[in-house]
Amino acid sequence: MEICRLPSKPAVIHIRPGRTAGIYSIKRPAFSPDIKCRVDDEPKTKNPNSKDRMFILGMGFVGKFLAADLKKDGWQVTGTCTSTSRKKKLEEIGFNAHIFDANEPLHEVFDIMKFHSHLLISVPPVLGVGDPVLQHKELLKEILTDGNLQWLGYLSSTSVYGNCGGAWVDEEYPPSPMTELAKARLAAEEEWLQLACDVRVTAQIFRLGGIYGPGRSAVDTILRQEPLSKGQKMRFSRHYTSRIHVADICQALKASIQRPSPGKIYNVVDDDPAPREQVFKFAKNLVEKKWPGHLNSNNSAEDADSLILQGISRGEKRVSNKRIKTELDVTLLYPTYESGLQSIIKCMQNPFYES
Repeated sequence: MEICRLPSKPAVIHIRPGRTAGIYSIKRPAFSPDIKCRVDDEPKTKNPNSKDRMFILGMGFVGKFLAADLKKDGWQVTGTCTSTSRKKKLEEIGFNAHIFDANEPLHEVFDIMKFHSHLLISVPPVLGVGDPVLQHKELLKEILTDGNLQWLGYLSSTSVYGNCGGAWVDEEYPPSPMTELAKARLAAEEEWLQLACDVRVTAQIFRLGGIYGPGRSAVDTILRQEPLSKGQKMRFSRHYTSRIHVADICQALKASIQRPSPGKIYNVVDDDPAPREQVFKFAKNLVEKKWPGHLNSNNSAEDADSLILQGISRGEKRVSNKRIKTELDVTLLYPTYESGLQSIIKCMQNPFYES
């Protein structure tokens, strides 16, 4: 019998004054009474054809990348989206897709979900609502209890840690979300863990840093040559920003599937929580080196300079990825933003080419 533990009191991590790296003395959290989750030694598979079948609730940027990766390995992948046009695009690239409205979900979508061996939840919380899928958790429990599900993953965010004053934090660090969305993320983590325990499924939480990859990176932003949004400018003021290439998210998810651990939380970030200003300057240099003379002088990466120079900066956090390396044996494909951005621009066709 496996024991899933839901923390009732956070851990405390002490960082020695004057030290800038590493995690030092960690006090383990006091837990609430153990929630006992019976996870069978043998897979609870009633349908022999349900093995290696992934259902992705919310097939967005990460979901599509993972689906393509799993499909190469022989998996059958089904996912949900929110519109007919997106459904058509997913089907065109070979995925089974269903339109899913969390406010009025079709019972048949949940019925299809129960015949899959693995479930990934990639649906963000909604202000004033929380996790929209969990509005129907009693229905989910009823359906999944007698299903074939063996593994559940929930994609969360490192935003649940809040402002840690630049300290290094690991999964035992006490979450202290500052925004309503981050608070909703943390609440959703706990609810999904509880639901998984109730239906005797192995569940894991993945706290992701800022996600980037092909088509969604600082290089792509530079090439668009558009003014930064207010939100982007504010993010420039942070001293530290944890990020992760989408390919490494997939690595961590697949490693967890091979080594399930009930109730475990994983930080999925790279090795270098560099400030966004630094990342964008590097991206701009890559573009200018590969396609010289095409960028406007007033580039988007420079739009935030005045904000930064005004001293509007916040000490954030540096998130440790030690657990995915030691427990899941993950070796990052792109351990730094430099390696990730270089791989992205290397595969790009000339965006300035005129036929």
